[in-house]
Amino acid sequence: MAESVYVHIPFCRQKCNYCSFISFTNKEYIENYINALLPEISERYQCEKIKTLYFGGGTPSLLSPDYFEKILSKFIFCENPEITIEVNPEYLTLEYLKNVFETGINRVSIGVQSFNQKILEIIGRKHSVSDIFKAVEFAKSAGFKNISIDLIYGLPEQTLEDFEKSINEAVSLEVNHISSYGLKIDEGSYFYKNKPKSLPDSDMQADMYLKMIENLGNNGFKHYEISNFAKEGFESKHNLNYWNAKEYYGFGCAACGYENKIRYSHENLLENYINNPVFLIKEPPLTEQEMLEEYIFLGLRKKEGINISYIKNRFNTDFYSKYENILNKYSKYFEKNDDFLNFTDEGFLISNIILSEFIEA
Repeated sequence: MAESVYVHIPFCRQKCNYCSFISFTNKEYIENYINALLPEISERYQCEKIKTLYFGGGTPSLLSPDYFEKILSKFIFCENPEITIEVNPEYLTLEYLKNVFETGINRVSIGVQSFNQKILEIIGRKHSVSDIFKAVEFAKSAGFKNISIDLIYGLPEQTLEDFEKSINEAVSLEVNHISSYGLKIDEGSYFYKNKPKSLPDSDMQADMYLKMIENLGNNGFKHYEISNFAKEGFESKHNLNYWNAKEYYGFGCAACGYENKIRYSHENLLENYINNPVFLIKEPPLTEQEMLEEYIFLGLRKKEGINISYIKNRFNTDFYSKYENILNKYSKYFEKNDDFLNFTDEGFLISNIILSEFIEA
């Protein structure tokens, strides 16, 4: 049963240079898009009580608050749900965020990426450093108690000292959640065809990552997932649903979902989605082995790791015997804590390599 919802809002003023996500700049389609999204929700939603809902993009803050109100009215929520909207700092106003907060949205995720103005311009962001501080202040004044910001490390011309300064600036904002991801240049992004100069190498990125863990830990942030840090009680419930391999709805163009052991996605083309919003591209139902693998590679993203007894009881599998070779090969990158197995901080740095071996085992 799905108790979480992801809603994709695929509109942006323009694409950032590192972005390969499905998004569109033709904002004149917004009304038609909403008029397709609402019937999709009506037809597919099975009236479960929803615990978390996430408006991602794109830039959801391009929508007027009344659109969010219409979307949220389609769902039945449990008591105290977590409802998140992604926003960009530029063009935000206090009035807009107040109106958004009044719809029931109670968590805001702000796309900061860097506190270095030159780097913001290199990566194609349109906000200024001063916009960041105003956005956080507006969010607090609008009533938001749950505020997250995103940072990126490994950006062009970024030094360790510069990234450390961004971390310190983020801490100074007194938000309660910080996400930070290493730059990935994927096919479909501007940087993929126009490789930027002065990219930090992998050793520098590793130094940035470890420095972030140290600094945020010293400032009261709990490192609860490979790229996420939170003050106590402000972990992202929505994202934890993913990492716990739970089911969730995906609504909207290019959105993915997971229901009844089946993973699915929507059309990537905007007009195709608008013309047939309930069409889903479905994968075959997951096998027991595939569900075990997903539990492992999603669960090991969390700092607490995976529950070995759960694997034994749910999948009838002796984890340590089945994966003995991998665990011995990478033993220095794992920690055991009671009934849990998790990565060390250094293990997180090479987690993709290690996790691929679990899938191939």
